[in-house]
Amino acid sequence: MYNEKMYKLGSKRSVIRELFEYGKKRAAEMGKDSVFDYSLGNPNVPAPKEINEAIIELLNELDSIEVHGYTSAPGNLSTRQIISKNIKDRFNCDIPANNIYITSGAAAALTITLNALSTNESDFITFAPFFPEYKVFTGAARARLKVVPFNENTFMPDLDAFEKVIGPKTKGVIINSPNNPSGVVYDEETIKKIVDIIKRANERFETNIAIISDEPYRELVYDNTFVPYLPNYYDNTIVCYSYSKSLSLPGERIGYIAVSPKLHMADAIVLAVAGAGRSLGYVCASSLFQRVIEKCIDVQVDINAYKKNRDLIYNSLTKIGYHCIKPQGAFYLFVKSLEEDATAFSDKAKTLGLLIVPGDDFGAPGFVRLAYCVSYDMIGRSIEAFQKLYEMYQQ
Repeated sequence: MYNEKMYKLGSKRSVIRELFEYGKKRAAEMGKDSVFDYSLGNPNVPAPKEINEAIIELLNELDSIEVHGYTSAPGNLSTRQIISKNIKDRFNCDIPANNIYITSGAAAALTITLNALSTNESDFITFAPFFPEYKVFTGAARARLKVVPFNENTFMPDLDAFEKVIGPKTKGVIINSPNNPSGVVYDEETIKKIVDIIKRANERFETNIAIISDEPYRELVYDNTFVPYLPNYYDNTIVCYSYSKSLSLPGERIGYIAVSPKLHMADAIVLAVAGAGRSLGYVCASSLFQRVIEKCIDVQVDINAYKKNRDLIYNSLTKIGYHCIKPQGAFYLFVKSLEEDATAFSDKAKTLGLLIVPGDDFGAPGFVRLAYCVSYDMIGRSIEAFQKLYEMYQQ
């Protein structure tokens, strides 16, 4: 009567969503001040004023069909042309408009891309810690996800392990930098080493492995940290991008796929992307927000609030005695659990109103993730609870 695999996915919420729902219930019962919710990566910095202004202008300038009607399946040509120019202006990288496919956010971009590349018994590789939905997306593409371990002192990938994992069935390597959940940015040296390993594998196995660059946090970087643009380092690259974080538009679901024209069989891959989008029903992303992106392509959120939050939570927790790496980007802090079982640690934190996500589903047992895209005031009020949690373990 129904698909067992889909039933299991539907009946088991992600741990992040479970915590988020628990927080809402606790707040209703005990008051909002009793909850310190670090569970969900939901931007708390408002969308730039230009976004609302653009929406109003479009509603006044265009008729209803233009605003709310269907676009071309891969998106408006005008939107794709503007994105193409933006990529050229920012990264000196030529990705033509016809190689860009507008999507309903990065999740759709990744799902489409994985389905476009996957064949029978395909493997995709990613580096821990990683976004848990990668497993869901690769499974939906009838492929396997292989995970490379990381150095716990740097959160950088174990490249010796990567070289051993990569094989003849590897279709793609998913790179997420700035990283969710660690906030780490892979520096240029690391990217070049990853590319060299892939190139050697291509020669060894006579393959053309793709890099899938998952980039929803590209603009959220601090301290002038440089984020390499992957198509400039490796020809076989597909970029999956979202405006959810750079413009604080997570609920509007707007992003894109950009296929490097230097990719092996790029023209065929572009058509495969279109076919995957069609088969999955991911066509005609929001007409209104495609036009908003056209007007706001150079606009970004003010990340100073995130930086201020990062400094407060990182400095406070390390002063107490917690071990964590200072994030270079995104809005997550990845903290070493005070006991081996991060879920048990998270459950103890819940008794103090602290909602923190165990790292097991991120491929990082023994760690927890804090999403510090919250109010500065809440972080300040939560420090006492973190102190009490630490003292519980010292006793």
